[in-house]
Amino acid sequence: MGKPPKRLRGRGSGHAGQRVRVGGITLDSIRLEGLVDRLIDASLDGRGEWVVTANLDHLRRCRDGSEYAALVEEADLVVADGRPVLWAARLRGTPLPGLVAGSDLVPVLAVEAAKRGARLLLIGGAPGAAEGATAALKELAPGLDLADAHVPPMGFEDDPEELAALEEAVRRSRADIVFVALGSPLQERCILRLRELLPSASWVGVGITLSFLAGDVSRAPVWMRRVGLEWGWRLMCEPRRLFKRYIMQGLPFAMALFMESLRVRWGSDPRGELTS
Repeated sequence: MGKPPKRLRGRGSGHAGQRVRVGGITLDSIRLEGLVDRLIDASLDGRGEWVVTANLDHLRRCRDGSEYAALVEEADLVVADGRPVLWAARLRGTPLPGLVAGSDLVPVLAVEAAKRGARLLLIGGAPGAAEGATAALKELAPGLDLADAHVPPMGFEDDPEELAALEEAVRRSRADIVFVALGSPLQERCILRLRELLPSASWVGVGITLSFLAGDVSRAPVWMRRVGLEWGWRLMCEPRRLFKRYIMQGLPFAMALFMESLRVRWGSDPRGELTS
């Protein structure tokens, strides 16, 4: 996507609240409801924030000072999106107050935005997902102010004309909250680039959430989410795409992360970092 813009804010500026270090990433200790209030307050006050909802795969990709770790560090808030992340924090002796999944955050944030007059913009999603999500959000949150969704084509990040069109859509939207559904890490790269065009807005990378809202992809039953098996449901739905991520990469990383958390708790690894 070309050279990223100059750093705007990042996690060292104006942050208040407890943080927990898990597997090489710093997570903010905040409940979903508190996050919703904070994001809307920030945007309506003209000082929008960027939140990353970090799951186990995000933590895995943040290892060893990678490019993605530096990207996440630019966000104002990073929250736990996944039961394994909560389990690792608890094993470490520094429990987090609860799960803040992006797919749960979006509808709650939309309802509160409708109540407080905040304007939303949807970017990305699979073909047809933005339209379906728009209809679902309007039904869920009557009176919600939604800007026209912008769905860039595949490969837009390498196309100057498509990037210009995306930037114009962001400027024109006058949005207070922006949901970016482009998959990770592309959505984080886009947010870093685009947020300077709408600095008062709060930004959230939402992955597959628009497809959930549109009904194009079914989300795991509630009981599976509660016991930390949502990944198993996703794997059953998309085995070819997700086998490597969940089985070959995710499971070994989770076991290493849990052991590292116990070592930290027992005092044998005081750094609190995941060792390779």
